[in-house]
Parts: sequence; C-alpha cells; structure tokens
Amino acid sequence: MLASGAGFSVASIYYSQPMLEILSRQLHASVTTSGLVPTLTQMGYALGILLLAPLGDRHDRRTIITLKGLLLTLALLLSAAAGNMVVLLAASLAIGITATMAQDIVPASASLSPEAQRGKTVGTVMTGLLLGILLSRVVSGLVAQYFGWRVMFVLAAVLVLMITLVLWRRLPHIAPSTTLGYPALLASMRHLWRQHGELRRAALAQGLLSVGFSAFWSTLAVMLHSRYGLGSATAGAFGLAGAAGAMAAPLAGMMADRRGPALVTQFSTALATLSFAALFLLPLLSVPAQLALIVISAIGFDFGVQATLVSHQTLIFGLEPAARSRLNALMFTGVFIGMAAGSALGSLMLEKAGWPGVVALLTLAGAGSFAVRMSARRIRLAQA
Repeated sequence: MLASGAGFSVASIYYSQPMLEILSRQLHASVTTSGLVPTLTQMGYALGILLLAPLGDRHDRRTIITLKGLLLTLALLLSAAAGNMVVLLAASLAIGITATMAQDIVPASASLSPEAQRGKTVGTVMTGLLLGILLSRVVSGLVAQYFGWRVMFVLAAVLVLMITLVLWRRLPHIAPSTTLGYPALLASMRHLWRQHGELRRAALAQGLLSVGFSAFWSTLAVMLHSRYGLGSATAGAFGLAGAAGAMAAPLAGMMADRRGPALVTQFSTALATLSFAALFLLPLLSVPAQLALIVISAIGFDFGVQATLVSHQTLIFGLEPAARSRLNALMFTGVFIGMAAGSALGSLMLEKAGWPGVVALLTLAGAGSFAVRMSARRIRLAQA
C-alpha cells in the first residue's frame, strides 16, 4: 500500500516528460520553454520537500499524506484544463509541491519497520516510488499519443485520489517525534546539515546523479523524435528499460543491511557513470544497435541511481531517528535541485550542442557523484 502510494504520487511529476514534444506543438511553445514544465515541477518538489516534508516529524504523517494527496489531485486537474503554457507552468509547480506526499510515505515506512529490516523495508517502498517514476513515462507516452495529453493528467488525478483515500482508511496514526514549532523545526535543519557530514555528502552525490538522470529522461523524447522519427509512445516505452533498473531498490536495501550502505554507493555511482559514458559510442553503431545501446545504458544507470538512492536513505535514517523527515527533506532537496538543473541543462545542451553535449553532461555528473563517494571513503579511513 505504501509502495503504491509513493509510486502514484511521485509519478505525477514525470508524466510530462514524454509529452514535451506534443505539448510544445499544441501550445505553440519552443523546446526551451516546454522544458520548463519538468523544470518547474522538480523545483516545486524540491521546495515542497524543504518547507513541507519536515512537518512529518511534528504532525501525524497520515493527516499530512491525506491533505497533500487531495491538493495534488486538484493540481493535476488544473494541468488538464490548462489553455496556455503559463497556466500549465503554474500547475506544474503546484504538482511538484504537493507530490511530496511521497517523501512523507518513505519516512513513515522507516518508522513502522524494525531496525534490522529498515533497509529492506525502505527498499521495498522505494521500488514502488521508482517504478512510479519510470513507468509513468511509459503510460504517459502511450496515452498522450493515442488519447491526448489532457487525458493523461485526468487519469493521473483519478489514480492519486484513489490511493489517497486508501491510505487515509488504512494507514495507522504515527505519533510525532518532536514538539518543535514550525520555525524551530526549519531552523533545526540548519543544525542537522552542519552536524552530519555524511548527510551533506549523500545530498551532493545523489544530487549530481539526479542531474544526469533528469537530463537523460527530459531530452530523450525530443532526441528520439528528431533523430529517429519516433513518437512519444516509443519514447515512453524506454521507461520499461529504466523500470528494470528500478528493481535494484530492494536488492540495494538488503545489501546495505548486510554490507553497509557506503560500499553500495561506491559501486552504484561507478555503474551509473560507466552507463552514461557508454552513450558516447552511439555514432559508431548502426541505428538498431544505437537503440539497443540506449536501452542497455538506461538499465545500467537507472540501476546505479536507484541503488545509490536507497543506500543513501538507509544511511541517513540511521543518523538521527527522531529527525528522519528532516534528514530525508534535506537530502531530497539536493536530489530535486539536481533534477531541476538536469532538466534545464539537458534541454539547453540538446539545443546548443546536440545529443553529444547531453551525453557529456550525463557523464560529468556521474563522475562527480563517484568522486564524492570515494572522498567519503577516504574520510572514514582517515577517521578509523
């Protein structure tokens, strides 16, 4: 139930990506302007995480999840009714802010699980979240091509409303872990950020991976259309490859429980970087081989990104149990700043430097994340 809730809510911020070519055509917008749709959605998500997710430590998460679910439903319906790009951009920002109910669900799963199984539990819920991210592209690509992009937003609203009602009925009340007022709650996040170097490294490493992840998926539909003449349904179908990578989440959680999350992050960031860099080989291959390489690369880097994410969450949830929502908020603020930057930079690179420029951006982002995780290893060895 929690995995489904996380998946349906977070999927809302990704439905637009395979539809960008259709959106830009029907609303008469440029590639750069239509690229602002996922950018503002992800900026809204980062803003919502920073300002709203900490409330999970102060209030019953069941109530917060229910309220956000209802508001997300309204934001999706506003997107469906948008008659111009200005309204759609405003609705996209609202979708991002309210879709943070997913980031209330993940700490709730950690609070409800035994400590010895926390990594596995978080990994299971994250599987739902990550499948929501990736399969959302498959669904939206198909629906947009055959029924229209407005139908996709209406369908998304119905799904969110349904899972919100289920969560409201079934989720137990979760007692707050602090009595801090809202200003003090936000102020405490500054203390947490300064106190925990591992939190800072996790946010930076995951944020850099998110730049590459978002740049790839936000430009893929446009690239496939211009280079191969493929439609939004095909672009969305590439999400199936990413969904295979998302299955790394429970495996990464179990590995983190047994071997420690730090080791998993080193392996996973290396895998993501190599998968990004493999895309430099595209000009050397035939068209069928190019498409196959894109699929293989998507499986590899999605596996690396998701395994790193679950391991980072397992790591930070153990730093200070009473502040899990705030720790999660701080890390995911970094993640979705990276997501927003990746969407904007990816669209810019595609327009100015073509697909090779996008691939260079992906690889640099992955290499930066790997460097952060290796620096964390050196710090731990020095302290030992």
